Amino acid sequence: MKGDDGYDPNNAEFAAKFHEWHPDDGPAEPKPKPQAEPGPGGVSLDDFVAYMPLHTYIFIPTREMWATPSVNARIPNPAKGLKANAWLDKNRPVEQMTWAPGEPLMIRDKLIAEGGWFPRPDSTVLNLYLPPMITPKPGSVGLWIDHVYRLFPEGGDHVIWWLAHRVQKPHEKINHALVLGGAPGVGKDTILEPVKQAIGPWNFAEVSPKQVLGRFNGFLKSVILRISEARDLGDFDRFAFYDHTKTLTAAPPDVLRVDEKNLREHYVPNLCGVIITTNHKADGIYLPADDRRHFVAWSSAMLNDFAGGHFHKLYGWYANGGIEAVAAYLADLDLSSFDPKAPPPKTGAFWEIVNASRAPEDAELADALDKLGFPEAVTLQMVANAADAEFSPRLLDHKNRRQIPHRMEKCGYTPVHNDVAKDGLWKVSGKRQVVYAKQELSVHARLAAASALAAGGQ
Repeated sequence: MKGDDGYDPNNAEFAAKFHEWHPDDGPAEPKPKPQAEPGPGGVSLDDFVAYMPLHTYIFIPTREMWATPSVNARIPNPAKGLKANAWLDKNRPVEQMTWAPGEPLMIRDKLIAEGGWFPRPDSTVLNLYLPPMITPKPGSVGLWIDHVYRLFPEGGDHVIWWLAHRVQKPHEKINHALVLGGAPGVGKDTILEPVKQAIGPWNFAEVSPKQVLGRFNGFLKSVILRISEARDLGDFDRFAFYDHTKTLTAAPPDVLRVDEKNLREHYVPNLCGVIITTNHKADGIYLPADDRRHFVAWSSAMLNDFAGGHFHKLYGWYANGGIEAVAAYLADLDLSSFDPKAPPPKTGAFWEIVNASRAPEDAELADALDKLGFPEAVTLQMVANAADAEFSPRLLDHKNRRQIPHRMEKCGYTPVHNDVAKDGLWKVSGKRQVVYAKQELSVHARLAAASALAAGGQ
């Protein structure tokens, strides 16, 4: 019998609605899940979530976006009077998506932003991370280890520890990149083939240096990010590449913002491990002497050193259980002596790259600053006046201006922003200029030195 308010205890559907409207009257009966037949290919409602920021749907097995018509076409009429997309909107919504090894598929009661995770009851984040599917099988891995040490007799142990960490702890950041260098064809990439399978090939991304400097950066969602064939792109690009990859090779930042074409930007934990492969030492990547973010392993081997079917034998072994054996070896390797947060050792190859990165202009700039007595604050014009007649014009050439901050930084100076001026410049001797102050000074002391220089030059 219906009550005055329309409540009918014999109508279960109406009773559930009644309790939604009148929560104090007791809990409603749990709503049954629709018993729809799976669509073509066995696709079901369990395979999807509704991604509310874009009002699209994510196919969980592949983590791909689906449009509303596609979902409804594959799952027709899951509930009476309710299309599949509408049912998902109501029953399987997610507020965000991210990529986070070590977290469950559905990350509940918290959200992620630029500063990291923060609590948010009744919110859900879909985890785009897909774990590896390989089944490791213990076995002899002598062929693989021999190949590693044949290429890298100095640093081979560190390379293996680094790779093992990626297999065992993809949820933990390693604060330095591997630089694997050597002649073409000696098997640098061959070392990584079983590692790729051990972490899941979908968690292994490969990009060029130019792609790293580009806008779209979906490659950040990777356990290992290989930047291939790094070589000289010009002085400015080398500096830009080094500066840009600082955020990739170490944390903080603890969170990175991912920008993918046709997708909403989203945040992911900074967990990618970077490997840079190159055939070029003198004109390859730029590394300063005080770098703490790169471990360099360089091979002196040449292609003709691998006669007798070396690679045929190695890849044949990979195809017959070698990959699974390497995966098991890396998964069980003792990492107690490997500190992923500590600065890596500096190999002989590291210092060779540092010395190759030193430009003659750096020494000439240091000589000019030495003549000035290495003042607390200085302008480029002051340095040019003190430089020799040959170097001074190059220092003031507009084509070289982009390199100046990097040159000054290597000499211990950093630009000081003038908060009072809209353009951030200082007026020295009647001319608006950039003022550089010693990096060793505090921020307050740099401002004081720049102000004193500007006042004294007027």
